[in-house]
Amino acid sequence: MGKMTPESLTEEIRKVCGERLRSVVLYGSAAAGDSLKTSDYNVLLVLDAVRADDLLALAPVCSRWGKEGNHAPLMFARERLLRAADVFPVEFSDIKQTHRILYGEDPFSGMEIDPAMLRLGLERELRSKLLLLHENFLASGGGRRETERLMVSSISAFLTLLKAALRLYGEVPPAKKIDALPALGRHMKLDEEAFRMVWALKEGRGSGAEPVDLFRRYLAAAQAVTDAVDRWEQVAKEKISA
Repeated sequence: MGKMTPESLTEEIRKVCGERLRSVVLYGSAAAGDSLKTSDYNVLLVLDAVRADDLLALAPVCSRWGKEGNHAPLMFARERLLRAADVFPVEFSDIKQTHRILYGEDPFSGMEIDPAMLRLGLERELRSKLLLLHENFLASGGGRRETERLMVSSISAFLTLLKAALRLYGEVPPAKKIDALPALGRHMKLDEEAFRMVWALKEGRGSGAEPVDLFRRYLAAAQAVTDAVDRWEQVAKEKISA
């Protein structure tokens, strides 16, 4: 049996769910054309309703999908998906912009994302990523190789959030995460080079810097972005009143 593709996964899901399946959506780096060789696939399923029996029926095919290095599909009932935009504003704004329909209707057509909820979601996720970065660095012991691996494992998530932050400033983010850096730098003080150097590590090109020295810059850059997102609403009000 060959390696599963998003299309072959979709066919397997259709066989299991039948007419109750409303949509299968490919999202993330693969849909944006921003994937590396090590990237996995991200798929979202929309059903009329999501029941325990659906999970049991889909578990075998989704388990095989996961063993090939992919995330298990996200599953939503259609009405609950539409009501979840305020809970997942960062994720849904990104999926809404860049996705590919593998089957059925477009569940994100007409979905509106509240900018205030997007800002709150961005700050929450940035602060969570920062706390995790602190925790993992302490747990790693701060060694050279461990620090490098830590930065490589976290950079994609940070760049995804930086890309999403462009929407706060009325800009449509570029398809590739790394291309969001110069655009965001026009709106806030941003150490673009720090993020680019860590991205180069992820791509296997090397950064040209000592890992611990780079970590100092990377951490400071991530903290600065988080602070800017925290202040976004206040800055926006000041610009309106000026």
